[in-house]
Amino acid sequence: MLFARVPLIGGLQLLWEGSFGSQFGLSRTVVKATPLLLTALGMVIAWRARMFNIGGEGQLLMGALLGSVIVKLFLHSAIPPVIAPAMVLAISAIGGGIWAWLPAWLFVRRGVDVVISTILLNFVAVQVLTWAVRGPLQQESKSQPLTDLVPNNFLLPRFNPQSDIHVGSVLAVGMAIILAWYLFRTKGGYLLRLVGQNDRVARANRIDPAKVQVRAMLISGGLCGLAGGVDYLGVAHQLGESFSLNWGLLAIPVSLMGGLHPIGTIASAGYFGALFAGSENLARFTNAGSTLVYIIQAVAVLGLVAVRALQENQRKQTVVVQE
Repeated sequence: MLFARVPLIGGLQLLWEGSFGSQFGLSRTVVKATPLLLTALGMVIAWRARMFNIGGEGQLLMGALLGSVIVKLFLHSAIPPVIAPAMVLAISAIGGGIWAWLPAWLFVRRGVDVVISTILLNFVAVQVLTWAVRGPLQQESKSQPLTDLVPNNFLLPRFNPQSDIHVGSVLAVGMAIILAWYLFRTKGGYLLRLVGQNDRVARANRIDPAKVQVRAMLISGGLCGLAGGVDYLGVAHQLGESFSLNWGLLAIPVSLMGGLHPIGTIASAGYFGALFAGSENLARFTNAGSTLVYIIQAVAVLGLVAVRALQENQRKQTVVVQE
């Protein structure tokens, strides 16, 4: 019934036009991919250390929330446009890092499962956000549960007034390159990967897995919090109860499709960003826009899982033959 209303070729054409078919579509793709890339990088770091962080959404919200606190405190100040957004982004990263440190501490000190604690903290973050935008951070007019609009000196600069692409997109790609260097060219990255692959070997070499894993979660949460700050200053410009579009949860399939590699995650985030941008164009012509996008996402993820399962099966068969 869906494809009777929206032929597959026509639907894909609308998706393409909405994501890459024009300068506006391309800018929307980049903007949508930016928070996805940053949160997915957070998942890469945590999962590489075998800390299965499912709390990217909560860490993103807490990062944006703490960033909005800074904006609220200096709402009518004259902080230079270069310093103001940098200050908010730094605080956002700290907020996300602290929110990720909590489940990491619970895991290494009390043995609380990271998956469970991070999922539960997502719900806590949503409630904290709701309380804040209806209470101390609510706009001065008190008309809606929203924060005040971000002043111009706090906004992330845009490269073109006619485009939505902002400095945060370049920052996200830069972070991916830095993390790739960190993971595969530094001692800290090597220890992180070692702990994730075999913590017994790490202990045998007098490496404390707990310290490495806590550090990985701090970095992971910091990246997710940074994503919240970037989306807040670059696109949304104010916080509300529905601030996030589930970027933190979508970051998991994005990071997996990227092979848990920072550079691969750039392409994966771009793919998902294009789907979201294209779905907006598709929704203008049919009510099935979001449905088709979810189908394409699911097919891509399931296809990746099938390919990896096949590769793993072939690897095992090769090992058996060699033995």
